[in-house]
Amino acid sequence: MPHFWDGILVTLQILLYGSLISFSVGLLWALAFRAPTRFVRWPVGLITEFIRNTPLLVQLFFLYFVLPEAGIQFSALTTGVVAIGLHYSTYTAQVYRAGIEAVPAGQWEAARALSLPYRKTWTAVILPQAIRRVVPALGNYVVAMLKDTPLLAGIGVLELLQRSRLQAAQTFQYTEALTVVGVAFIVVSYLASLLLRSLERRLVH
Repeated sequence: MPHFWDGILVTLQILLYGSLISFSVGLLWALAFRAPTRFVRWPVGLITEFIRNTPLLVQLFFLYFVLPEAGIQFSALTTGVVAIGLHYSTYTAQVYRAGIEAVPAGQWEAARALSLPYRKTWTAVILPQAIRRVVPALGNYVVAMLKDTPLLAGIGVLELLQRSRLQAAQTFQYTEALTVVGVAFIVVSYLASLLLRSLERRLVH
C-alpha cells in the first residue's frame, strides 16, 4: 500500500502542475494567435501545430534524452510535467481561442466607447467572459491529462500505474493491483470533474 499512495501522490503532482502549465501557456498561445502582426501569429501557429500533432511519448523522449546533450537537464518528474503541460497547452489554446471569439462584438465596442486601455479591455472585459465559457472544455483536458500520466513511465517516472506494476511483479497479484489502479483513476477523474463543475457554477453566478 505505501507504493500505491506514493504513486497516487506523484500522479496528482503531475496532474496539478501539468494543468497549471497547460492552462497558463495555452492562454498565452491564444493571445498570440490574435497578435496584430503575422510575424507572431505564424510562428505560434507552426509551433502549436507541431506540438499537437506529435505524439506525447516522442516529446517526452526528446526532452529527457536529447536536451541533456545541449546542456539542459531536469529530473524525470520535472521533464514529464513540462512535457505533458506543453503538449496539452496546444489544445487548451484552441479552447481559449473559441471562448474569446464567442464574446459578443458589442463587448469590444463598449470597451472602445469607454476608452479602456488595451490591457484593461482584455483583463476586465474579454478574458473573464471567455474563461467562464470554456471551463467545461478545460475540465475535459484535465481528465485527458490524468489518463496520459502513465506515459511518463517511459522516462522513469514512478507514477501510480508503474508503482503498482512493480509491486505486482513482486507479489504476482496483477489482477488486484491493476483493479485498484483502475478504480483510483476513476475516483480521481470523478473528483476532478466535481471540482470543475463547482468552479463553473461559481463563475457563472
